[in-house]
Amino acid sequence: MPLAEIKSSEEAIKLEDKHGAHNYHPLPAVLSKGEGVHVWDVEGNKYYDFLSAYSAVNQGHCHPKIVNAMYEQASKLALTSRAFHNDILGAYEQYATEYFKFDKILPMNTGAEAVETAIKIARKWAYEKKGVKETDAQIIVCENNFHGRTTTIISFSNDEGARKNFGPYTPGFIKIAYDDIDALERTIKDNDNIAGFLVEPIQGEAGVYTPASDYMMKAKEICNKNNVLFMADEIQTGIARTGALLAVCGDCTCEGHCERQETYSRPDLLILGKALSGGNYPVSAVLADDEIMNVIQPGQHGSTFGGNPVAAATAVAALDVVKDENLAQNARKLGNLFRRLMNDYIKDSNIVELVRGRGLLNAIVINDSEDSSTAWDICMALKENGLLAKPTHGNIIRFAPPLVMNEEQIRDCVDIITTTLKQFEK
Repeated sequence: MPLAEIKSSEEAIKLEDKHGAHNYHPLPAVLSKGEGVHVWDVEGNKYYDFLSAYSAVNQGHCHPKIVNAMYEQASKLALTSRAFHNDILGAYEQYATEYFKFDKILPMNTGAEAVETAIKIARKWAYEKKGVKETDAQIIVCENNFHGRTTTIISFSNDEGARKNFGPYTPGFIKIAYDDIDALERTIKDNDNIAGFLVEPIQGEAGVYTPASDYMMKAKEICNKNNVLFMADEIQTGIARTGALLAVCGDCTCEGHCERQETYSRPDLLILGKALSGGNYPVSAVLADDEIMNVIQPGQHGSTFGGNPVAAATAVAALDVVKDENLAQNARKLGNLFRRLMNDYIKDSNIVELVRGRGLLNAIVINDSEDSSTAWDICMALKENGLLAKPTHGNIIRFAPPLVMNEEQIRDCVDIITTTLKQFEK
């Protein structure tokens, strides 16, 4: 049976609605082509992409270097499983560990898999290295976190939409307020069974909630003092998105590849995904040093597709692009410009309360309630004006374009955004 020929956006949406599970509520844009910072719908309308597949497409849509690497490897050898060695995995592992400066990498496929992997490593380390009694290990997490939607991960989420009717929930997690160093220190000192602190350096799904500039540094220091693993979930914030190679780098001024300046808070477990492949293929990973990673032995964790040849080749090319095209520096420069221009608009606005973010991960908070439709309506109007974005938490709109954007394009996009917002001023 041949694949249905899609002739219109309406037809495509109806097919999804009829034959697919209703686990997403997409903006009604049916995309069929992407290149750089732009995407096109079925009817040929052109848009700026201001979501970048939740920061997976940092390197831009269909970057030729990444696509070619993926195609060349797929046409030669796609999958061996880990039952056998292949000729690219070791080279990728060497490249990635040197790139991020860790001893070991454990390759997986999706972001949620990488988070689950980090949780398993942290617990096993606690039992075998820290001396915590087996099954007593606790991991500290933050309120309003988003680390995925597996059964374990939703167990420590406070998003009832993701949790309700999916129990029973997995124990072993302690939830504290985000950006609250006193809460972290108090919780660790009150409990000898803490294995790790799992944290997003910026909470993307919570509305690009950006903590105090020294939050990561202080958290790392507290973890070090108390023999607790500092676990950074950089799935959405990493790979140059925030104007640095990693968000745990803080407000760095690096002009080349990550210089690990004094603002850098080195994780014990670094969790990566999304832009690790430039959005071209499911690739994720956990990185750590030998003392931690070596608790994992053969047969204790794995994945048929984890570290497959196509994933390895794609990830190397994607990371090359980030470094060779200075995407972190571009994100830093354009992010500063974006927030400055938006703040100029906000001074006289009654529809936008504030803009926040770092690099090219930003959000505006709409002056309306979370259960209002205003942010959604604004995104629908943005679509009509040639820019795609999506609300989060009801009254927040996230803006995260590909990092290959240039200054002329960012100014054009700000014009589209502010012109659209003017339609909603009260």
